[in-house]
Amino acid sequence: MNRSVLEFEKPIIELEQKIEEMRGLSDSLDISNEIGKLEKKVNELRASVYRNLTRWQVVQIARHPERPYSLDYIYLMTENFIEMHGDRAFGDDKAVVGGFATMDGKPVMIIGQQKGRDTKSNIYRNFGMMNPEGYRKAMRLMRLAEKFNRPVITLIDTPGANPGMDAEERGQAEAIARNIFEMSRLRVPIIVCIIGEGASGGAFGIGVGDKVLMLEYCWYSVISPESCSSILFRSWDYKEQAAEALQLTANDLVKHKIVDRIVSEPKGGAHRNHKEAAEFLKAAILEELKPLEKIDPDKFLDLRTKKYSAMGYWEG
Repeated sequence: MNRSVLEFEKPIIELEQKIEEMRGLSDSLDISNEIGKLEKKVNELRASVYRNLTRWQVVQIARHPERPYSLDYIYLMTENFIEMHGDRAFGDDKAVVGGFATMDGKPVMIIGQQKGRDTKSNIYRNFGMMNPEGYRKAMRLMRLAEKFNRPVITLIDTPGANPGMDAEERGQAEAIARNIFEMSRLRVPIIVCIIGEGASGGAFGIGVGDKVLMLEYCWYSVISPESCSSILFRSWDYKEQAAEALQLTANDLVKHKIVDRIVSEPKGGAHRNHKEAAEFLKAAILEELKPLEKIDPDKFLDLRTKKYSAMGYWEG
């Protein structure tokens, strides 16, 4: 059983506990039929709950503390990962990890935003909120990938860029803007994967790509529901309404042509089965990479310009 249970998951978890208790009695009693009926009921309930999630519930799943983070995906999807450190200017931002690896024997550069599992590791990772040196570190690795002709894979999972004064003094806005500019003209394929939260420029600073994949229960938006509620109503009490208005789920973003592909998650979300979630994401990445690797490097800038220029609409 998961240590952390979301409110809407409780009926499912309670039924799963009953099944486990009944299995403990199955050695002395023949209750296989009853267990089978309960398992069917659990599957039906889970399908119903996850088919009718509100946008705020999707936000909660994306933040689940047992959800796989970037390093989990990296170690489950790749082999021979060599982590690289530092931006060669200020320091090593622990909120971002990255390095060369192979994926089914294919050499890649993989970069991801990393959160912590507890208070100590969250402080160490700054809750996945990157500093300017983190964005510069990511760009240093992307340029290395370009030099050695390796595709770039980025994993997005952040509540936003570090909003502290020290980050602003070191050029937070410039670092994010520089990454957006440089990623747009990188001469190798870039696949962006949203694996949890994707908030504002903090996410987009490593989010310019040829293909944008999004796991099923994630969110991606210019602002979090709480911050949106706080700005509009001076209170977090309207975060659920804000989530609905922001249209920040995978289904919303595919409809608006901001995300190219939704990657299915295991039943009950990625936090229920890390290995299966990584298998689904890995298969999608490898499938999307094949046609991208055939593109002339000189065409990436034009293709990305067209892709991002086509987003949104204007009314005269």
